[in-house]
Amino acid sequence: MDEGDVYAAVGEDGFERLVAAFYRQVPGDDLLGPMYPADDLAGAEQRLRDFLVGRFGGPPRYIEQRGHPRLRMRHAPFAVSPAARDRWMALMTRALDEVRLPADADALLRDFLGQVATMMINQPG
Repeated sequence: MDEGDVYAAVGEDGFERLVAAFYRQVPGDDLLGPMYPADDLAGAEQRLRDFLVGRFGGPPRYIEQRGHPRLRMRHAPFAVSPAARDRWMALMTRALDEVRLPADADALLRDFLGQVATMMINQPG
């Protein structure tokens, strides 16, 4: 499966369920919860969903609304340590386990998300 085929395999619903499962965990998380402004949790959820949809072959809503992702620049204000990266991945892994996407799409997403999460690290361990 190519990255561009993931949207066709999981659809809008798959990305909605994945991102919702992730964000249900965030407010109660002692490490990640404080990084997400409570008044913009729904906005953060929409941005991640739109980014993933567009990145994996769906409508390019994220780019249409926000331009180039510039992920490192957009995350620069947040202290992303290796521990924060690992926690983000733990929550995302639980979300992927919960939503049970097709195996090939799941594997591709896990690999991509792990690489991007590592790229976001901007603080020492």
